[in-house]
Amino acid sequence: MSDLKALQQLAEKRRSIYALNAQLPVANDEIIKLVEHAILHTPSSFNSQSTRIVVLFGEDHQKLWDITEAALRDIVSDEQDFEPTKQKIGGFKAGAGTILFFEDQTSVRNLQEAAPLYADKFPVWAEHTNAMHQYVIWTALASIDVGANLQHYNPVIDNKVASTWNINDHWDLTAQMVFGGIEQPAGDKEFKPLEERMKVFGA
Repeated sequence: MSDLKALQQLAEKRRSIYALNAQLPVANDEIIKLVEHAILHTPSSFNSQSTRIVVLFGEDHQKLWDITEAALRDIVSDEQDFEPTKQKIGGFKAGAGTILFFEDQTSVRNLQEAAPLYADKFPVWAEHTNAMHQYVIWTALASIDVGANLQHYNPVIDNKVASTWNINDHWDLTAQMVFGGIEQPAGDKEFKPLEERMKVFGA
């Protein structure tokens, strides 16, 4: 199989898996090494290397989703209205761990000072950098049959996350990737027509 075909098959294999369990098919160390590799080799705008990552396993993973549930309960006080959210959070807690993605705003500000012409673009490019890390890690997890889904409960949980895990004040939380054993695979995926999404000129 060509490298291109293998890469394309992994891109197809990467899906949002919501039915997760805590039984990983690999050791925790393999997850850690996978994330380390992504941090070292994922590109970043202006070589900023501004993405920061925290990996939570076991009780720390559970604690994150307890924090999220408590924060959301403060917003939705009615128990009946909160029940669907509680079930959703329970699905995340059933997983084996969570990867927290941050952007170091010190790196962004340093770039803004070094290249003021692009100052307004660096925060946007930092988000692009973060998203590339998310995709690389998500696809790498799929390659070892670890399911994952991506969540965005920031900024509701930001302060509590920072205080619980002693996160640097300059790190802004951007996303939370839940991972675990695959309890149930993703369903069929629908695609919008390519002609609505792509144009080619001069081929």
